Parts: sequence; C-alpha cells; structure tokens
Amino acid sequence: MTVQPLGRLSRVDLRDIWTSEASDFTPWLARPENIAVLSEALDIDLEVEAQERPVGPFRADILCKDTGTDQWVLIENQLERTDHTHLGQLLTYASGLDAVTIVWIAANFTEEHRSTLDWLNKITNEGFRLLRPRSRTLADRGLASRAEVQHRVEAEQLVAVSRAGSQGD
Repeated sequence: MTVQPLGRLSRVDLRDIWTSEASDFTPWLARPENIAVLSEALDIDLEVEAQERPVGPFRADILCKDTGTDQWVLIENQLERTDHTHLGQLLTYASGLDAVTIVWIAANFTEEHRSTLDWLNKITNEGFRLLRPRSRTLADRGLASRAEVQHRVEAEQLVAVSRAGSQGD
C-alpha cells in the first residue's frame, strides 16, 4: 500500500481569489455545483433564477427559488466586512423581490450587523441567514517540482436559524 502525503490547508484572502463581487464572485457562486454546496449548507433546495436581478435602479446579486416551498431566496454577498450599505441592500432587495429567505454572505460580520439580523429573525419568521465563506488552498505535494494550488470555499453558518415557514429546532 502506498501512503499519500497529506497537503496543508492555509487561509487565503477572498480578494486574492475574486477581485470583484459582481463580475467574479457572484457568477462563481451561481454555478450549479457551487449553489449545490450552498443549498446543502442551508438545507434548502436552491435553483438560481437570476444574477444581478434589477430591483428598481439597483441589482440584487442572486435570486433563487426554494424548490421545496416555491418561495424566493435572496443571496447578497460581499467580500469584505459587513457594512450599512449592504444591510440596506438586503432589505431593499428582499422587499422588492418578495424574498422569504435572505442569505448574507460576507468575509466578516460586525457584532452590530449580526445583532440586527438576530433581531429581525426574532420579530419575523427567521428567514435571515449569515454565512462566512472561508477560502483555503490545498497544496498538492505530489512529485511535481511546483505545487499546484486548488481553491475551495467552505460556507460556515454563523447563526443557526430555521428555514422561513418551518418549525424551529
């Protein structure tokens, strides 16, 4: 039996992989194989309906259909720390698109924004989700003289909330 050496995972800044949210990260996330990973993390069957969907003069990052409930799911992403602009965008897009579940993906969440979404979940039906993508590199330590680097993103659910309209755990 040949024993394969294990590679090491190391963190990579999200901007090192995707320089632009709209032209790099959003199209990458909307690919079927990546939405499938997000669907599994959220325990919601997602089907992408639109990228950069117009909401008045604005554009929502990704609009999905929850195929289990036939309700809209809004995904707003940002490659930086959360800010008031994106919080406002979440609310504007959610109301304009009649989204029942709102997913905010960001590199880091401020305590104030996390608290705000906790409060919104408390007074509504818990349809707000926070996700923090963690990018890692896996260096292949094979016989090649140069290491091959593969990128992968893991969605880490920060706030455990039930799906909108379902019974909470």
